[in-house]
Amino acid sequence: MSDRATEIAALLAPTVASMQLELLGVEFAPSGAHALLRLYIDAPARAVTVDDCEAVSREVSAVLDVEDPIASHYTLEVSSPGIDRPLFTAAQFARHAGEQVKLALHVPVGGRRRVQGVILAVDGDDIVVRVSEEALKLQHGNIDKARLVPDWAALGLGGNAAGRGKAAGGRRADGNHQGRGGKPGRKTKRNDDPHNGGHDGHATEHER
Repeated sequence: MSDRATEIAALLAPTVASMQLELLGVEFAPSGAHALLRLYIDAPARAVTVDDCEAVSREVSAVLDVEDPIASHYTLEVSSPGIDRPLFTAAQFARHAGEQVKLALHVPVGGRRRVQGVILAVDGDDIVVRVSEEALKLQHGNIDKARLVPDWAALGLGGNAAGRGKAAGGRRADGNHQGRGGKPGRKTKRNDDPHNGGHDGHATEHER
């Protein structure tokens, strides 16, 4: 995560934890006068539901309105991780040792900025990944993005492209925010996003 995303995650993690959910990580992507704030949540021993995403969206929106860590207009998106779950912390890499991962690096290692291989071990802040027959040691801070690569055959979806897309997509809730001040308005709509695995979600828009 970026430094800004790490700060926002630290701010919001206690609120998510109070709902018996885990904040896996945060993506913060500013773009001109607007930004995207995406939260990934997980639930112990069960699947994350759309209701979970909507509840977290409501609670963290209240925190964001009070703390106001983002000065620009922004879209808040709360999502489950999906099967191709993102990995943010070294502990999450350790939790998924033995699984395939796809990585994007800030600085190339061995001439490679993109790496795919099996997570072998976590040694402090170093992530050891087997790429072909090579054990590649990567600094956690040099990892820009990481996602697990699902074993579609093991999931019984090897030849079913539609099923793979639906399984990979997470459930989510979205909202558009414009910082503090003004009078809020709200409307709820269906969210049939084909890039989100075809799940129906709900988006909540806030006017400030």
